[in-house]
Amino acid sequence: MADNSQSRTARRKQKKSNKKPIWKKILLITSIVVLALGLGVGVLFAYYIATAPEIDASQLSDPLSSKIYDKDGELFADLGSEQRSQIEFGELPPILIDAVTATEDSRFFTHSGIDLLRIGGAIKANITNGFGSEGASTITQQVVEKSFLSPEKKISLKVQEQWLALKLEREYSKEAIMEMYLNKIHYGNNSYGVAKAAQNYFGKTDLSELTLPEAAILAGLPQRPSAYNPFENPDLTKERMNTVLDLMVRHEKITQEEADEAREVDIPSLLREDRPDSSPYEAFLQQIRDEISKKVDGADIYTDGLKIYTTLDTNAQEYVEFLLSDSEDNPINYPEPVEDENGNPVDVQAGMVLLDTKNGAIRAIGGARGGLENDGHNFAIDGEGRQPGSTFKPIVAYGPAIEHNQLSTYHQINDDGPFDIAGTDSQINNWDGSSRGWMSMRYALSESLNVPAVKTLEENGSGNAKSFAEGLGIEFANDNVTIGDAIGGTGTGVTPLELAGAYRAFGNQGIYNEPYAVTEVEFPDGKTIDLKPKAEAAMSDYTAYMITDMLKTAVEEGTGTAANVSGLPVAGKTGTTNLKDKNGSPDSWFSGYTTNYTLSIWTGYGDSNQRVLPDTKIPHALFKHTMSEISKDIDTPDFVKPDSVVEVEVEKGSRPAKLPSDFTPSSEIVTELFVKGYEPDDTSEKYDQLDPVNNLTAEYDEDSDSIQVEWDYNSDEDVSFEISASEDGGQMNGLSSTEDTSFEISNVEPGAEYEIQVVVVSNEHDSITSEPSSTKVSVPEEQENIPSIDNLEASYNAENNMIDVSWGYNGPPAEFEVDVNGQTQTVGSNGIEITNISPGEYNITITPIGQNGANSDVRGESQSTTINVESDDDNNDEENADNNDEVNVDGEGLGGGNDDNDGNNEDDDAQDPEDQ
Repeated sequence: MADNSQSRTARRKQKKSNKKPIWKKILLITSIVVLALGLGVGVLFAYYIATAPEIDASQLSDPLSSKIYDKDGELFADLGSEQRSQIEFGELPPILIDAVTATEDSRFFTHSGIDLLRIGGAIKANITNGFGSEGASTITQQVVEKSFLSPEKKISLKVQEQWLALKLEREYSKEAIMEMYLNKIHYGNNSYGVAKAAQNYFGKTDLSELTLPEAAILAGLPQRPSAYNPFENPDLTKERMNTVLDLMVRHEKITQEEADEAREVDIPSLLREDRPDSSPYEAFLQQIRDEISKKVDGADIYTDGLKIYTTLDTNAQEYVEFLLSDSEDNPINYPEPVEDENGNPVDVQAGMVLLDTKNGAIRAIGGARGGLENDGHNFAIDGEGRQPGSTFKPIVAYGPAIEHNQLSTYHQINDDGPFDIAGTDSQINNWDGSSRGWMSMRYALSESLNVPAVKTLEENGSGNAKSFAEGLGIEFANDNVTIGDAIGGTGTGVTPLELAGAYRAFGNQGIYNEPYAVTEVEFPDGKTIDLKPKAEAAMSDYTAYMITDMLKTAVEEGTGTAANVSGLPVAGKTGTTNLKDKNGSPDSWFSGYTTNYTLSIWTGYGDSNQRVLPDTKIPHALFKHTMSEISKDIDTPDFVKPDSVVEVEVEKGSRPAKLPSDFTPSSEIVTELFVKGYEPDDTSEKYDQLDPVNNLTAEYDEDSDSIQVEWDYNSDEDVSFEISASEDGGQMNGLSSTEDTSFEISNVEPGAEYEIQVVVVSNEHDSITSEPSSTKVSVPEEQENIPSIDNLEASYNAENNMIDVSWGYNGPPAEFEVDVNGQTQTVGSNGIEITNISPGEYNITITPIGQNGANSDVRGESQSTTINVESDDDNNDEENADNNDEVNVDGEGLGGGNDDNDGNNEDDDAQDPEDQ
């Protein structure tokens, strides 16, 4: 037993001694894996190197020209083929080389083409932040990448870039590589290479004349040529220049004192005064550059030899640039410039974007008044945009409300403003300060009223509004939509490009895609990338159509009539912004569309000061002229109503919407749009009719001098009777309301014919009435005697050499025949003036003559008086006798009548009905 036990123990010890520790196995496995990975990576890297392109000396000297094609495939731009000046290394001043190496590659003159220290830092950053977050490219690598490789961020391309950089360093000197680099880079402002950049920015053709600040600016520009453009953004340029100066101090290229002195420079003072002319299509080219930069990593349209296929309509682009030009033929009447705080003129600026409504392709971009100079600020696409004003109402208020609550275009909103903003002391008023009471959504939108819009947003909810607007490409400044967003009055800004993209979806059955200028990019190696964005449904087709139909009303009869284009079905919306401390608008918008085109336009002042626009109708004019021009000779069909929308006749003023009854007047019926399945079912009873009265009679009662009216009415309804009358075919005037079946009309005019009308009215619903019943009656004429005048007086006024005649009259309406020494004239007043008097005796007779009814032309008894006018100079008797043969009794001689008419004549002059 003991022997067997020892044998088993010995065997266990032997097995244990043969078993390896676990850590050794792990180490062995890890080593095998690392070796395999290393071999695999090595093989893969070897493949990358083997498939790398050869170094072609012809591609090292100049950047490859990128060719850009319009929507029809026609070449319209060849970027990089011009605006280039070559320079040799010996012409490069040391200060420029120091600025460039300190900024881009501080160990350029010592490394072998790749910088292992920079690679280590880049690897750490890429592990931390993701591949491509930081590059380690040396100047040599940048030359290789721009000459031979695609700008995509791939490991294979990075390996090839480093391999070719090592090869390039073996074949070319450092000086030659620096020369290639500085001749190849794009510096903005149509400048290819540092020599052309120095000339275009500073007017210097001899680079040895460059100062330290100028060299620092040139060294910093390639990182972001557009943003650091010193002509347009001198403040950003100075920030970048200071960064370069700091790097030069760090790498001991200059002293701190030299850097501090350079910082004192005023950037505009360095620049040439004669800025280059604007470039045709420059605004569109900027959009191309931005799209490719965003969608194709590292691509440079100025140096990469791309073929770029775009959506540009050159005819539309040229017309847009014409409307923004200073041409004498331009039909747009722009305001005169204003002066800034330094006395410099500041023009009203404009930005506009034209899209194809069907697919979102950008057809034209107007970037600025007078075109874009020096890669200038593009008001159509650049920056955070401007407050959109009321153009946001369809996007934030009414569109989401229809989408989520299936509201109709008739939906009633109470405009009982002002609207109190919860939690604040602020209020929102309508643009004209009015409160119009209950109204339809259609009217509220077409008249651009603020209170209904913010009420609609409040009822629908900010969450629905935010998701709806974001689906149309709108990015809000705050996490939450606020009540002010309904009227575009918050910190959220938009560009014409963004607004056009949102509005296009309304005209395209609710389908949205990001507006785009580039359809496809082809690289020199033949590889292509499709850049057309994906289209998605941003809303229901009923929302798109109902918003469109209301915006058509806004253009046809609302705030947008100045943008209406005769013969085109146009939908659109105006928008202005306000200033807290001033009356007026710093921004004015119009965004509208047809089934073919969508166009959004902004106007305002381009500088940072908030100035009031002298004319807010310029966007309307730009829209009208552009849409008229581009729509010539093409068919523009109307918007098609989808099956999800129904047209329904509704009784005006009903709340909620009700169908009209058989008795609803046509003037009280409106046709509105409803989401199918949400149209009204109930019929209004407002205009249900009662039975009319029977046996209506009217007779004149001579004893009471009145008209007696009687009628019959057999009904159990609780009613009253409204009595109206008209005299001699005139206007029907209400007289009274009674529950009796008779009525007396007193104070009647003799000889007049009266039409009497009786309407039955419900005492429970005064809107429910009967058809009117009517009858006629005549009042006999009554003849009165025409009395004679009284108090006839005549006096001579020697100072004015005239006789003043006056009299009284108390009787029926009459005029007066005046006889002076046998010459007569008829007047309507109670007095005359006889002028041009000569000495002698004047016999004056006045006869009243009846005017109205039975008294017409009846003459009353005449009254006479005599006045003797003596001469002041007896020697003039003979002459006066000659002048006394005839009395002047025309209008001048007898003069006008007195205005002090004590009689019963009435002034029948009509009132001027013109609406002031």
